[in-house]
Amino acid sequence: MNVTPRATMRLQFNAGFTFDDAAALVGYMHRLGISHVYASPILAARAGSAHGYDVVDPTRISDEIGGRAGLERLVAALRRHEMGLILDIVPNHMAVGGDENPWWADVLAKGEASPHACVFDIDWRHPDPERDGKVHAPFLGEDYDRALASGTLRLCRDTAGRVWALAHDRRFPIRDEDLPAIFGEGAPDAAEADRLLARYHEPESGPRALHRLLDRQHYRLAWWRTAADEVNWRRFFDIGELAGVRVEDPEVFETTHGLIFELYAAGLIDGLRIDHIDGLADPGGYCRRLRARLDGLRDRRPAAAADHPPLILVEKILAAGERLPDDWPVEGTTGYDFMAELGGLLHDPSGRMPLRSLWREVTGEPDDPEAEVEAARRQILATAFEADLARTVRAFAALARSRRRDRDLTTAALRRVLTEVVIQVPVYRIYDTGDGHDAADDATIAGAIDRARAHVVPGDRPALERLADWLHGGRAIEGGGTDASAEAGQTDEADPDMLRRAALIRFQQLTAPLAAKAVEDTVFYRQAPLLSCNEVGSEPGAPTLSPAAFHQACIDRRRHHPMGLLATATHDHKRGPDNRMRLAVLSEMVEEWSRTVKAWRRMNMPSQVAPSEVSLDGHTAPHPADELMLYQTLIGVWPAGLDATRAARNTAAGEILPRVEAWWRKALREGKRRSNWVEPDTGYEAACLAFLQAIMGSDSSFPEALDRLVRRITPAAMVNTLAQTVLQLTCPGIPDIYRGSEVRDLSLVDPDNRRPVDHDRLAGLLAAETEPAAALECPRDHDAAKQAVIARILALRARDPALFLTGDYLPLTVTGPAADHLLAFARVGTATEGAQPPHAIILVSRLADRLIPEGGAPLIPAEGWADTLIDIPGPLAGHHHEVLTGERLALRDGGLAVSGLLTRLPVAVMTGL
Repeated sequence: MNVTPRATMRLQFNAGFTFDDAAALVGYMHRLGISHVYASPILAARAGSAHGYDVVDPTRISDEIGGRAGLERLVAALRRHEMGLILDIVPNHMAVGGDENPWWADVLAKGEASPHACVFDIDWRHPDPERDGKVHAPFLGEDYDRALASGTLRLCRDTAGRVWALAHDRRFPIRDEDLPAIFGEGAPDAAEADRLLARYHEPESGPRALHRLLDRQHYRLAWWRTAADEVNWRRFFDIGELAGVRVEDPEVFETTHGLIFELYAAGLIDGLRIDHIDGLADPGGYCRRLRARLDGLRDRRPAAAADHPPLILVEKILAAGERLPDDWPVEGTTGYDFMAELGGLLHDPSGRMPLRSLWREVTGEPDDPEAEVEAARRQILATAFEADLARTVRAFAALARSRRRDRDLTTAALRRVLTEVVIQVPVYRIYDTGDGHDAADDATIAGAIDRARAHVVPGDRPALERLADWLHGGRAIEGGGTDASAEAGQTDEADPDMLRRAALIRFQQLTAPLAAKAVEDTVFYRQAPLLSCNEVGSEPGAPTLSPAAFHQACIDRRRHHPMGLLATATHDHKRGPDNRMRLAVLSEMVEEWSRTVKAWRRMNMPSQVAPSEVSLDGHTAPHPADELMLYQTLIGVWPAGLDATRAARNTAAGEILPRVEAWWRKALREGKRRSNWVEPDTGYEAACLAFLQAIMGSDSSFPEALDRLVRRITPAAMVNTLAQTVLQLTCPGIPDIYRGSEVRDLSLVDPDNRRPVDHDRLAGLLAAETEPAAALECPRDHDAAKQAVIARILALRARDPALFLTGDYLPLTVTGPAADHLLAFARVGTATEGAQPPHAIILVSRLADRLIPEGGAPLIPAEGWADTLIDIPGPLAGHHHEVLTGERLALRDGGLAVSGLLTRLPVAVMTGL
């Protein structure tokens, strides 16, 4: 069986959605046109995990979702329908913090002597002798001394007689060497053992005795708030319960991937999605090793599953103009870059500056995305990544000490210049493990160094220039080494090349999480002229994308990564695809939107909370910036097609209110301006939520105004939805449909985007075989229209998979008064001698709002297109079948009127007959 990838569907596995639940959907997915299930992580994760990214045991499949037997049942169902399985894996980190992770628990019990100590990225050496050789364990819910005194921290025994330190529901092992001190030399019975442990809980002497015992352990228990400053192991971002894994170590690689390789060799999986590739020490080396291992297993796979090479896809956020390194043997990314390109294409460039002006006017805040990003990076580096910065500084200081010419570079100076350079790196990271990097990375470093110079005092410039030399690849080993040790403390004599490699890795493993936390998890919640632009993969203040630039991006993807995923929704998105496409319409009607915002603020002013009642200097609650983001969020989630009655609006408000409340609380804390996660301003948050409840209440006039605006923009929003959908299904790459987004997805950020999906409803819609054009007539049927478009195009891809996998991408010329409102291209295959080449011509309407008459359907009428023409190349002219409507069309070469082609739908996919 050769399962050619045509389209994936991302499924989220947890206790509420198991392998058997997925197996029951295989028939539906097959009828929709899906070729591969794209599964969230399935290895054993924390009990009750909703997502699977908190793996505790990579050697077994989670029992909560069905175990090995359940996986085999799912795969059997997939194979019956000639479908494949792509698995999301998490090589960067594992969940830690208690005893659920047996490897971590063993490290806490045995320290460096544990056979699993090499798995985790722990810095065992510490300048403080009392902390040297210990794991900082910031897992207490309160100050350590308070936990001792209150009895929150105590000793317990398990059923096997092992002794643990217990804090709430978390257990930490006590060394075997300490058991004689607790129990004496004998083996006490259970009652005696409990009596002896009780001595450590005596009000007077217990805390002192327990502290002495804990102080001898291989870990140092501490309050969770100390993690940012003191943790001595790499975390996933700033999450103190996810510890970095050293997959660069060949033994660790094999140990953590053994089950994955077994599943691949057994024919149970067909490809892998690599989570957070930028967290690894050597992403390129990891990809090459992974590819070699999978390729080496192909001859062990069942004959029916051995035909197609394994797919490897990487989760990678690409900056504008950035591309995956050429030497990574992967199919491509998971599609955030495509999401950003779609967003750029489907927002009106003429609205960009007026929207920013409106933001400044309403909020009173400056609109400088670059300054906002720099400020966020500076704040987060100081508050969330202090320990990571210190670790990076120590690595460069060790490099400086290894050479005579650099021995006078002080640690303090290196810290100051590293701080400035790290803040100025505009991408997630460069890729250099000591063997050099490419010209693009060199330019990235040069730019960061140049920008850092403006923030460095003259006395630190020698340190900055030395850092620049190291980052650019300068080796300059003259002067020899000293007996300084490497960052990991594993060698007795300094090797400058090894020390530089260690320092470079630390540098790159710091810039990646800093970029993510500063932009996606901070600036996107602070500055929002239009929230549909604040999406994972996008950049603050990024310009829109012209049709020509979009065409070029597609040509580049076709050339370099034709099997990369094309996403419009993911488990990590900030807003669902149709939520974004609705908000994008506001970029086409900024004057009207500006009047609406001001009217809404006047309408809702009585519901605001006075400054004296909240800790907000000079402003009522909510702050104008938070209020403007709230209005956009409500527009995005409000259901379309409601009955025009107060009862219908009240029902809708009641349904969305808990979702918006959860979003707003998260948004306020992520923004880190008027609240935050570490010390939330619950008073301000409560005032904001009271405002929301008041304006959405049953006696408020605001829901009617909100519904009126959503009705007003729904036609253009649906044009955007269909445009985005058709482009996802026809551009170079593999479309990835996030479960449930085959109909309109108006979701918000997690956990809202991970809510259960009504698959029975979706299956019923598909079975009805709705005509897309007929379903456009009523907003309530727009779900069916979107799903039907997907099913029909995926059926075309199934009939001619090569056309969309390897076919050329040919931009088509559009001229005339509405040329900016149409994107046109063809996918062209290889012609047999004397025959017309197989091809599909794709037309997509864009920026339709101003061309749709008031109260009109989601369609630009003929008079809107006027004399707009599309140039059909001679080899593609002739009779065509329009896939979405079933119409037969005669396309002549040369200029062809668009008004005669898009008469029933705002999009078209035409194939030659």
